[in-house]
Amino acid sequence: MFVEWVIFSNESRDVLIKAVKLTKKYDDFVAVDGIDFEIYSGECVGFLGPNGAGKTTTVRMMYCFLPPTSGDLIIAGLSVHDRCREIKQVVGVAPQEDNLDLDFSVVKNLVVYARYFDISKEEALKRANEQLDFFQLQEKRDMPIEALSTGMKRRLIFARALLHKPKVLLLDEPTTGLDPQARHLVWDAVRQLKKLHVTIILTTHYMDEAEILCDRIIIVDHGKIIEDGPPKELIKKHIGENVLELDYDSTLLPMLKQTFSDARIEVIGERMQVFTSKPYSVFDGFLHEHKIQNVTLRKANLEDVFLKLTGRALRTND
Repeated sequence: MFVEWVIFSNESRDVLIKAVKLTKKYDDFVAVDGIDFEIYSGECVGFLGPNGAGKTTTVRMMYCFLPPTSGDLIIAGLSVHDRCREIKQVVGVAPQEDNLDLDFSVVKNLVVYARYFDISKEEALKRANEQLDFFQLQEKRDMPIEALSTGMKRRLIFARALLHKPKVLLLDEPTTGLDPQARHLVWDAVRQLKKLHVTIILTTHYMDEAEILCDRIIIVDHGKIIEDGPPKELIKKHIGENVLELDYDSTLLPMLKQTFSDARIEVIGERMQVFTSKPYSVFDGFLHEHKIQNVTLRKANLEDVFLKLTGRALRTND
């Protein structure tokens, strides 16, 4: 699939994407509030945040779908204010929305899209077939778009984003609606592209996906960047190593606080969580003494970080 891809592995870790006081407003609503960030060549960076946090708006400004209200955004040395045509030549986009052409078959969607990048018809068909093979859509190649399932459409949108072999790939919720098998197929594609040092920007609500695939995480809330760093470092900084989960018990709570005085303890609905940097064995004596049922002992993860920093309340705006 990627055999003839232009490999950028010999490039230094130059800043490929740079935002300076990047702002997007809709009347009085500030969707992105003067953020600064840098993304290096070859990085896979996850933009995470609740609905309405500003992450999707930021990504849409990266591929010139939305113009910034103020500030600047530089992609491969090109400003989104006046170089959008050139930016689109080096950026591949798999957007959240289904924007496939219903008038075309599966394969024609790919071939026609490739022609926008001055790829010859013969080469476009070759690349289209490679993508259809990899994303296991070859048997659907002549079907109309309306005949595809939601998951198949997501895979086709991803395939389309790769046709012109972009230097930067923007993936906005790429695995939404996919079954586990298709989701892992997308993960495999991302891993292959990372080996080729393609710069990848990923938005997702799946924290395990971000933790597995991303070199660095940028967490956005209320239009501002509230944290930035590698997943493992963020987990260690905000959560620790291990988490004990057990059913809420008002008699146990004081004992937990006394026994694990340096741990962070949260009561969440009908469950209690104990966060600690100490190893699993620190819980052994307590669990043995109290014979607690329905206990989970697990490693801390990125979802713990996300919920701590952005809260557990539902967000209804997108």
